[in-house]
Amino acid sequence: MTQWVYRFGEDKTEGNASMRNLLGGKGCNLAEMASLGLPVPPGFTITTEVCEYYYANGQEYPQDLKDQVSKSLAEIEKAMDRKFGDPAKPLLVSVRSGARVSMPGMMDTVLNLGLNDETVEGLAKESNDERFAWDSYRRFIQMYGDVVMGVDHHNFEEIIDQYKRDEDISEDPEILANGWKEIVASYKELVEDEAGKPFPNDPEDQLWGAISAVFSSWMTPRAVTYRRIHHIPESWGTAVNVQSMVFGNMGDDCATGVAFTRNPSTGVNEFYGEYLVNAQGEDVVAGIRTPHPMSQMQRDIPDIYQQLLDVRDKLEKHFKDMQDIEFTVEKSRLFMLQTRNGKRSAASALRISTDMVSEGLISKEEALLRIEARALDQLLHPALDPDAERDVITKGLPASPGAASGIIALTADEAETLAKDGQDVILVRTETSPEDIHGMHAARGILTTRGGMTSHAAVVARGMGRPCVAGAGEIRIDMQSRTVFTGDSTLKAGDHITIDGSAGEVIKGKIPTRQPELSGDFATIMQWADQERRMDVRTNAETQADSKVARDFGAQGIGLCRTEHMFFDPDRIQAVREMIFAENKTDRQTALDKLLEPQRQDFLEIFEVMEGLPVTIRLLDPPLHEFLPREEEDIIQFAKASGIDEDNVRRRLASLEEVNPMLGHRGCRLGLSYPEIYRMQVRAILEAAIECDEKVGKQAIPEIMIPLVMIDNELAALKREAEDTAEKVFAEKGRKIEYTIGTMIELPRAALTADDIARHADFFSFGTNDLTQTGLGLSRDDAGMFLPHYIEQGILSRDPFETLDAKGVGQLIEIAVEKGRKTKPDIKLGICGEHGGDPDSIAFCEKVGLNYVSCSPYRVPIARLAAAQASIRERQGQLKPVAKAANS
Repeated sequence: MTQWVYRFGEDKTEGNASMRNLLGGKGCNLAEMASLGLPVPPGFTITTEVCEYYYANGQEYPQDLKDQVSKSLAEIEKAMDRKFGDPAKPLLVSVRSGARVSMPGMMDTVLNLGLNDETVEGLAKESNDERFAWDSYRRFIQMYGDVVMGVDHHNFEEIIDQYKRDEDISEDPEILANGWKEIVASYKELVEDEAGKPFPNDPEDQLWGAISAVFSSWMTPRAVTYRRIHHIPESWGTAVNVQSMVFGNMGDDCATGVAFTRNPSTGVNEFYGEYLVNAQGEDVVAGIRTPHPMSQMQRDIPDIYQQLLDVRDKLEKHFKDMQDIEFTVEKSRLFMLQTRNGKRSAASALRISTDMVSEGLISKEEALLRIEARALDQLLHPALDPDAERDVITKGLPASPGAASGIIALTADEAETLAKDGQDVILVRTETSPEDIHGMHAARGILTTRGGMTSHAAVVARGMGRPCVAGAGEIRIDMQSRTVFTGDSTLKAGDHITIDGSAGEVIKGKIPTRQPELSGDFATIMQWADQERRMDVRTNAETQADSKVARDFGAQGIGLCRTEHMFFDPDRIQAVREMIFAENKTDRQTALDKLLEPQRQDFLEIFEVMEGLPVTIRLLDPPLHEFLPREEEDIIQFAKASGIDEDNVRRRLASLEEVNPMLGHRGCRLGLSYPEIYRMQVRAILEAAIECDEKVGKQAIPEIMIPLVMIDNELAALKREAEDTAEKVFAEKGRKIEYTIGTMIELPRAALTADDIARHADFFSFGTNDLTQTGLGLSRDDAGMFLPHYIEQGILSRDPFETLDAKGVGQLIEIAVEKGRKTKPDIKLGICGEHGGDPDSIAFCEKVGLNYVSCSPYRVPIARLAAAQASIRERQGQLKPVAKAANS
């Protein structure tokens, strides 16, 4: 018989931390804490396998699940000396989700389950606090009505707000027992009106309704969006945790809180968090009341604070990572409700990792594996200029570090729409909820008027790397007039603001930025990464400025210099167009002569910055139509500047038009049709390399790359042309330099015949952007119309233009690697598409044995860390098999 349910608690614990995939993160860690002797309220976990069964069988449960749940519930009753549904001593439980990785706020929770019109009287009598009992009951109806029965939680809040207006009171604690009784009656009427059926009175029905709601929340739009953003497979599913309730809202000797064993924003080794006296857990994270910092607990509840310090020390030493914990104090007794590896900013991750190595808790390898490579992106972009004038209109809590400017968007949908139109957006909300996840992801930064350092906005923003200012209480948002008021300032949706998530400042208008300073913990992590990685990391750059940024970030050369980007300069585009419109070789050469010196200067500047590092320069690749005038004004201006009749210009434009230009007259096909184009570029490259060596005293290492080769004869012919040009340049200059010639592998036929192509190539560079297009038959420019639907429906797990399709396109790469090395064992192999900066794609490159990856300048540190992680995992046998092995 399959075991669907696992117990945890002081008396009996059946799981442990190694069972994360089965019990989920919350369930396995509750079991682990219980095994450590920490005070964990007893409960049980329904496994992720039930979630899988639930969705595979039309949202039905295994036949024997109900019996296993009943037996486990009886064990809780025994441990707590209470009975589920008993009017005198009722057992109340919480029902929570628990995926194998933390998804804060994305799935549903129900507290105080088991209350009804009879058990609430028992709770009131037992606690000797009628107000507490009825407050707990209304919380349960509100949460259950929202989560299970689909009644919007704002409708419940409106009932409370109306009651307070009627009674002329302002705060919830002022509502007495009779008030909560009246509100409970109104809640029940609301539920029946909205849901079309009465609120369930039977605790058994309540329990199974909540369990089903938690499993169903795995597929809510917010959870699906979160999984897509964080690359969490749908197949993992969630567990459900049922745990006996403990109450932090029974009086002034009760409390509840959320804490981190280290500061999640800075990484400083300090106990960090918030708590509330006489409150339940949702009060802390929902922003309904302003919580107190943990430092205040040391003064107010010193005994509990000391116990928490002991728990903090025990958990960090056991899990060897910063922990995010939830706790409740009931009648001066501490209970631990959760521990998990805490979400943290990138700066915090670096600090915590280096500190823990120094403390002897973890090794350097463990430190590198612990940092999410993508998260480094938070550190690599400009920050606010500290010397710039700031019109600070209000302040809040520095909830997630970093800074951003953008226009105000007041809803998540609005933020997403504006971001898709290319606008930088700051999402401004009273408080965020899980339904806002798509807007939070689209926004540059997040500003809330409520909530603390552990609110939904703060936790999610830190995980996403978005700056966030939370709890800016002076701000008032009027949704009807789409206006934001604070102090003397009035702003409208669409106005520009800036937020500084490190300082908690809200600033009017845009603020200039400065480049990041990378030192300290960042430098230490990068040094360790460079010691561990096997592959080199290069950059994709075609300007001196980008090349310098990449060098500063640790690039070991240029893996892709796109020469066509240089031709779009306004001072050069006229000559390029004249070259394209030339009717004969002489006129074409005249136009090319105008481009030779600018091209040579481009390459000289890049060689100077790269200073002895390899520079792979791709000869002209795109179809000629990309350079042609399109607008009527441009056509007239070009005709006038070049002395060509306008009608002739239009006829020539029509003759150059292609039905499918991306597979048309481009790349090496241009070089064979018009060899003088590639001759000019090869000459510019080699003359610049010689000048760099002679005049500047810096060695240049040019690598000439011929694009879009489909057959070895193309490369052979163009290689001869390049070598002939090189000999002429060397003869003219009276000296030679070393250079290599290779090709991009970006067509399936080239990959399949790489053994033939390798006879003429010193290197292969996999152009995975085009190889993905041609391998999958997808247009990157048009696939956006349907790829999101493919991902939503589970047809594809990832966008193949963001993360390499290892099973399909990866197999083409693997074949090319194997065949290329069979012909030429020392051939240099790299990747230069967008995938070169994607950690998962880099892991594939490590497994298949490439020599280097190349990515955009700001992704170089990400690639350095990801390459180190891939090397470590490969040595540890953790990397997945490469494509052919996976298919065998």
